[in-house]
Amino acid sequence: MTDTRRRVKVYTLNEDRQWDDRGTGHVSSCYVERLKGMSLLVRAESDGSLLLESKINPNTAYQKQQVVFLKPFLLCTTSSSTLWKRKRMSSGTYKNEKNDCNFDPTKVDTLIVWSEAENYDLALSFQEKAGCDEIWEKICQVQGKDPSVDITQDLVDESEEERFDDMSSPGLELPSCELSRLEEIAELVASSLPSPLRREKLALALENEGYIKKLLEIFHVCEDLENIEGLHHLYEIIKGIFLLNRTALFEVMFSEECIMDVIGCLEYDPSLSQSRKHREFLTKTAKFKEVIPISDPELKQKIHQTYRVQYIQDMVLPTPSVFEENMLSTLHSFIFFNKVEIVGMLQEDEKFLTDLFAQLTDEATDEEKRQELVNFLKEFCAFSQTLQPQNRDAFFKTLSNMGILPALEVILGMDDAQVRSAATDIFSYLVEYNPSMVREFVMQEAQQNDDDILLINLIIEHMICDTDPELGGAVLLMGLLRTLVDPENMLATANKTEKTEFLGFFYKHCMHVLTAPLLANTTEDKPSKDDFQTAQLLALILELLTFCVEHHTYHIKNYIINKDILRRVLVLMASKHAFLALCALRFKRKIIGLKDEFYNRYIMKSFLFEPVVKAFLNNGSRYNLMNSAIIEMFEFIRVEDIKSLTAHVIENYWKALEDVDYVQTFKGLKLRFEQQRERQDNPKLDSMRSILRNHRYRRDARTLEDEEEMWFNTDEDDMEDGEAVVPPSDKTKNDEDIMDPISKFMERKKLKESEEKEVLLKTNLSGRQSPSFKLSFSSGTKSNLTSQSSASNLPGSPGSPGSPGSPGSPGSVSKSTSQMAAITTKGGLVGLVDYPDDDEEDDEDEDKEETLPLSKKAKLESS
Repeated sequence: MTDTRRRVKVYTLNEDRQWDDRGTGHVSSCYVERLKGMSLLVRAESDGSLLLESKINPNTAYQKQQVVFLKPFLLCTTSSSTLWKRKRMSSGTYKNEKNDCNFDPTKVDTLIVWSEAENYDLALSFQEKAGCDEIWEKICQVQGKDPSVDITQDLVDESEEERFDDMSSPGLELPSCELSRLEEIAELVASSLPSPLRREKLALALENEGYIKKLLEIFHVCEDLENIEGLHHLYEIIKGIFLLNRTALFEVMFSEECIMDVIGCLEYDPSLSQSRKHREFLTKTAKFKEVIPISDPELKQKIHQTYRVQYIQDMVLPTPSVFEENMLSTLHSFIFFNKVEIVGMLQEDEKFLTDLFAQLTDEATDEEKRQELVNFLKEFCAFSQTLQPQNRDAFFKTLSNMGILPALEVILGMDDAQVRSAATDIFSYLVEYNPSMVREFVMQEAQQNDDDILLINLIIEHMICDTDPELGGAVLLMGLLRTLVDPENMLATANKTEKTEFLGFFYKHCMHVLTAPLLANTTEDKPSKDDFQTAQLLALILELLTFCVEHHTYHIKNYIINKDILRRVLVLMASKHAFLALCALRFKRKIIGLKDEFYNRYIMKSFLFEPVVKAFLNNGSRYNLMNSAIIEMFEFIRVEDIKSLTAHVIENYWKALEDVDYVQTFKGLKLRFEQQRERQDNPKLDSMRSILRNHRYRRDARTLEDEEEMWFNTDEDDMEDGEAVVPPSDKTKNDEDIMDPISKFMERKKLKESEEKEVLLKTNLSGRQSPSFKLSFSSGTKSNLTSQSSASNLPGSPGSPGSPGSPGSPGSVSKSTSQMAAITTKGGLVGLVDYPDDDEEDDEDEDKEETLPLSKKAKLESS
């Protein structure tokens, strides 16, 4: 059974002063020969790997957390992590800060916290208090402390300690550099690392006394004598010098005369049974190739140095522990600035770059040589990413002037796949840096070359012909094409508009190449090739076309309509790959989302809803993404009230969709369609509405919204008899100005009232009832009930709230007002005050009115 007493979590403090969980394991304490002392070891419970190896130093302050609010650390517990927060005050003391979380003080008495070095704090969180106490006794035993204490060393303010050290020891005296004193030197270096001040003094002493070269001389003696113990000490010393993080020391160590000896010292790691052969690899195996001869000796030396230092960082130095990671920042900076210098020196060597591009484009250059040249240029561009923005601008301008784009065009036309892949990477650097430069080049070359050898068409062909089963290269190239055709990064100047010029060029010279696989695969009712790789390629093409629909307006519109692209795309709805069918549906949804009547007429003329309806019916009752996406598209048409598409769908596909009742989308579309037909069958009502609209009193739209909300929030029972529903502000209007033209109109309409009643009666009998009544009695009301309710709302009906003398009618309403109320209640088609000018908003107002209770709707109409 696993010993849970010693089960712990290891935490380290990161740069943001937050605690990171390094894993769970079991802790033990034992003597470690390499560290020369008792150490804490934590091995992972999952695979037994070493999570922590920390020597118990006699002078390190270890702290056991017991009393929460009196300690430098505070534990907050969330659902899955343990967070610590530590704040140092200006006085040098520590203050606890509590995070916003559920705080449980019982969970804080099983922690041991200490610092390995400045800003590198560690913590062990024990599962059981007994295990914590056991390890705490071991620590106290090593440091000669009573286990009853909560902290093994007094916390002294670092600034005070440094000032004390500064006064007491103005300089650090190094032992004489002798073979017999290597152990003493190693201990001095190791003891100096935790203190910033001691590190600084040690670094100054090493610089001033030329100590590193003396140590390397002893290294040769130890190797000649095969003194393994001395070599192990030298390994610890040189590694410690790296952790001093000092540029001046690196300059000495990485000089031509010292760097190989430094690498030699790092071959003798005490933790390894055999020494490494790094020097043998660098001198015999690694070969320096000059694809173009470099005449500058300083540049050549800088390249050698950078390679070797990079090798030391990646291969020679041991993987830094969690508290050493940031102690090598100067080493990273050394490599970084070396690369910047190399790029700058190569950039200034015009002869070198001229020879490079000349050999790249020369047909006589053999394939192996050209591959080396392209790989060099790729690495050269990768180095440029380290440059500052202004230097990067100068770098790419230099490459552009040297003819990098024509060279890439030649390289991309070659058969070697590796060369083409490297050229693609170089092209990606150029597009990411300056897409306008690439666009300008391809438009200029179009005036001289055929479409087949244009740079963009070569890129499209490589995308289409990608042999990778996962199309990794094609995805990269599609991203580059999307960047090139994105209007957001196109320039507009006083003399020219890049968007107009480039998009005109792209649709004329390149779009047919991009859509060729799509058109070739959709000549029939289903895809001619439906394998996974083809489906992935077509999905990428559709993604770019969808982007074009959203951003290119008339260019893509003309192309889609003239080439009948949408019909071809919808053939892919029959693909066995759901992701491809969804891409096709997304393409059509993007087009419908534009609400462009040119697109709508094209869709209706070609009956392009048929593949979508077929896919919907073939999907059956499965509740999946395809089902939801198709319903969402029809719901968009209904909500946005796209009249032409609504009529087209209902007239042609209603029989196929009428049985779908688990959503109300299609019934809502049918209702929209019937409302449109109602208006078409009664044009006189439309003319009456236009007269009301032209003579109404205009009010501020915000006032209208506030008044409507007040009315809807008013309870019917709260209204007193004779209280007007319309707000008092409306009573100040000139009634004669409003009612005079309507009264004249109504006198002319009296002769045709009988005809209107016949029309309404025929409408009810034909099954196309007034939409408001259909909504009011949507819970299964029969047609005779609908007729009765409509009759009860006609003017003069005994129960009509709008008839004179009825209990709820205002007594001060004039005859003309009651006549108009009669008109507005007929069929429930339109209210007295038609607020917005827009027909679509009128329809929305009607929909709101249709959903009201009859009593409340009658009050509104009678007002």
